Amino acid sequence: MLPSALNRVEEIIAGAGGKRLAIFLDYDGTLTPIVSHPENALLSDSMRQALQELSARAPVAILSGRDLDDVRRRVDVDGIVYAGSHGFDIAGPRGLRRQVATEFLPNLDAAHNELHDALDGIPGAQVERKHFSVAVHYRNVGENDVPKVQRVVDAVAGRHRALRRIDGKKVYELLPATDWDKGKAVIWLLETLGLNRANLRPIYIGDDTTDEDAFRALKQVGVGILVSEQSQPTAARYSLKDPHEVEDFLRELAAHLAA
Repeated sequence: MLPSALNRVEEIIAGAGGKRLAIFLDYDGTLTPIVSHPENALLSDSMRQALQELSARAPVAILSGRDLDDVRRRVDVDGIVYAGSHGFDIAGPRGLRRQVATEFLPNLDAAHNELHDALDGIPGAQVERKHFSVAVHYRNVGENDVPKVQRVVDAVAGRHRALRRIDGKKVYELLPATDWDKGKAVIWLLETLGLNRANLRPIYIGDDTTDEDAFRALKQVGVGILVSEQSQPTAARYSLKDPHEVEDFLRELAAHLAA
């Protein structure tokens, strides 16, 4: 089991060796609990306040599988960076903007239509079109129908070789089959914001498989923190049990930085 980041705040800060910290965070399962219906994953006022306090003392970025506009509206903290669609759509202060793989949008349109038609008869299956991906949620699908959902997703992915499937928590997702992920998005942000200097220590906090790309990308230069109550293979160095512990950790971090 990984050591708790909440019990090692001083160790994490000391490990930075006086370097400036930059904090990168996932949204669902990290800043908010995982819920049956994604539209109900709302950020608490106390978590928003913790993010505001921290962003006053360190660069903060939110990297989510959600659409850029969706995650920006839900977090609603000014002056920080937002990356939607697993890092394919980035926006931030002072005109920061980048979209990756716009040429794949017609493929995503076609895949969305096919998935919607094929899964329409499966109770609980939810097809969600995001700008740079198509998600198929099966959290509310009966156990016997889950293999059918996977077969449909695989069949559609097989017809669209320009797309690739990733698996999350009770969700299959089709994204552009290009060399880009949350890890590359974080590295790009560090370079673009001038944060890739020797005096910076990035911290990435996330709970899902797509966050592992960021953990691996930052393993030699930063700290990965997995949000999970279960022990599992990961490239992260520390863990937090749930979003409540994430909030406590962010507050502790802000307090140390203020001091």
